[in-house]
Amino acid sequence: MMQYFEWDLPNDGKHWQRLRDDAKHLSEKGITAVWIPPCFKGTSQEDVGYGVYDLYDLGEFKQKGTTRTKYGTKEELHEAIDALHEYGIQVYADVVLNHKAAADETESFQAIQVDENDRHKAISEEHEIEGWTHFQFPGRERKYSDFEWHWYHFSGVSRDEKLDTEGIFQIVGEGKGWADDDEVSDEFGNYDYLMFADIDYGHEEILEETKQWLKWFINETGIDGIRLDAVKHIKSSVINELVDYVRTEFGEDFFFVAEYWEQDTEVLEQYLEKQDFDFSMMDVGFHYALHEASVDPKNFDLAKLFDGTLYRNDARYAVTFVDNHDSQPGQSLESFVKPWFKPLAYGIILLSSYGYPCLYYPDYYGYQAKDIDYNGNQELIDKLLYIRQQFAYGETARYLDDASCIGFTRSGDDDHPVGCAVVISTTEENQKEMNVGSLHAGETYIDVIGYRKEEVTIDENGSAVFAVDATSISVWVPKKSWKNKYTNNDGCRLYND
Repeated sequence: MMQYFEWDLPNDGKHWQRLRDDAKHLSEKGITAVWIPPCFKGTSQEDVGYGVYDLYDLGEFKQKGTTRTKYGTKEELHEAIDALHEYGIQVYADVVLNHKAAADETESFQAIQVDENDRHKAISEEHEIEGWTHFQFPGRERKYSDFEWHWYHFSGVSRDEKLDTEGIFQIVGEGKGWADDDEVSDEFGNYDYLMFADIDYGHEEILEETKQWLKWFINETGIDGIRLDAVKHIKSSVINELVDYVRTEFGEDFFFVAEYWEQDTEVLEQYLEKQDFDFSMMDVGFHYALHEASVDPKNFDLAKLFDGTLYRNDARYAVTFVDNHDSQPGQSLESFVKPWFKPLAYGIILLSSYGYPCLYYPDYYGYQAKDIDYNGNQELIDKLLYIRQQFAYGETARYLDDASCIGFTRSGDDDHPVGCAVVISTTEENQKEMNVGSLHAGETYIDVIGYRKEEVTIDENGSAVFAVDATSISVWVPKKSWKNKYTNNDGCRLYND
């Protein structure tokens, strides 16, 4: 899949048009699904989509000073989705159910201010505050839904207008309180509250309203899956119930991937178990391993790259990614994979048999932010995508016996018997002896990335020594099988710091 957005896209209202026009190209390159940004109305036209105002406004109503969202109008969204479907590409929508922002009016209610580092610790007495919690959506005039949000639909807010005070204010009332500790992340004691007005799924009206919106949204857009944002802050039982509801309404093949930002993969595995292994998860631990390898290659043990990752332990549930909008420079979760390492990282996630690889839009097309000196590497990724389609089949045999040079082979399958051999090095020029199967004995292999010019002959046992340049990747396939538009290519560029 491709995450088709980044944090710093221009606010030109043209993104849905760009996606529509790019559908054919994406299909030709081997993209089978696109993850689109939050497509509903946010706090303003500049909002990336995570400052959720009105889930029912997909760029249709004049609200928050704009009709279109940052990405375009509702009509243009439909055109983009239709174009992707025309070329056989599934569409996964980013759905934000944790909070709401930019309410239409304030309301007064009782609350207790809590310690931001320990949400169980009160730092004030119960008192009346004034918060932005009344959502009427006047621009929509009750079209699609007449539901209004009030203070009792939320569990906390970030500001008391009455005293002009910022903080975390836990709303007090009958049945109010943070989610149970075992239902959300235990960071800060209890990480139910993240930002803005935190939705209280303990309120009987909210779960039903959310289900009704999901049914409307999926019918309205025709999407094929959902990326669930910030699930570590939402009751796990609620996520379970919502996934079951959607699957009942739209079929068991409806795709879900959850974003639970946590480096400790054991926490992700426990969450998956709690959810009956009913959906995929972003492999955050593997992303951090790639980041650390890129930042300090001389001291990072590449042989342990996969330790403690979903990639290794529960690969069928892992969505592997190199970077995303949260990890790029300037974000609160910044953990950027250095540009020199990105070709190696994409070689791993695209050519191995583990996980569901996700490309990041600016890693392909380039970053918009002026302080990120990386223009993407479309040429290299295109070649890796081509190799994936032609050669990356069958089981993966890994060779993890060197701290700075590792490799793996793909054995092929009945329909694609060729396979490939991949070697990466994070330091000096190196080589790796690997086996590609005795059926390839006597065959000549070449590096189709194009940096190694020598040819390698497979011995009678199916083994050979495959070389790789310093801080580079090489991908070896039978010379006789490399008959395509890349045959005379001199190699794709790698990015050097």
